[in-house]
Amino acid sequence: MIIYLLRHGTTIYNVEKRYQGQRNIPLSEEGKANIRQADFSPEVVYVSPLIRTQQTAAILFPQAKQIVVENLKEMNFGSFEGRNYIEMEHDPDYLAWVKANCETACPDGERKDQFCDRTCAAFAKLVEEAFRQGKEQLVIVAHGGTQMAVMERYAVPHHEYYHWCAPNAGGYKLDASRWPQERVLTLLETVQYTRENRR
Repeated sequence: MIIYLLRHGTTIYNVEKRYQGQRNIPLSEEGKANIRQADFSPEVVYVSPLIRTQQTAAILFPQAKQIVVENLKEMNFGSFEGRNYIEMEHDPDYLAWVKANCETACPDGERKDQFCDRTCAAFAKLVEEAFRQGKEQLVIVAHGGTQMAVMERYAVPHHEYYHWCAPNAGGYKLDASRWPQERVLTLLETVQYTRENRR
């Protein structure tokens, strides 16, 4: 089975480098215009509850049925959401979080390990269901955090968490043939579905 794990297109928060988290921020007009339709057409695409993933999936795969999976949504950054690092450069909570390599809980938000466990469990359930149903392809449009969590835990070659944040409207094509025995995904290629990148 082939898995596509894709990130949503660009939002205003992405451009302004704001922590977006679970805020329901739509794609920007430029972000919408920059996504191109994918070169394959799945029947179903799995998305998070946040509108930016659903808008992205609608452009990439206009014929596909979208199924919302609650726990694919981005990390909850708590009181950091809506702000960027410049605005928080003197915030003691933010400075402590960065000093801890962003591993501790955001105020009123999630810890990174909680987030990774949540999203990886949701992802693994989709993979198991797809195998049980004999599917040849699984397509997910989610978030940078979702990609990083899943790829760090399951992908080979192995890389650390932050290595795996793909560009907006980009992501990974994965071979899941080793999953049933080893719970491993083999990276086949990176993909990018923006107009300036025709790969």
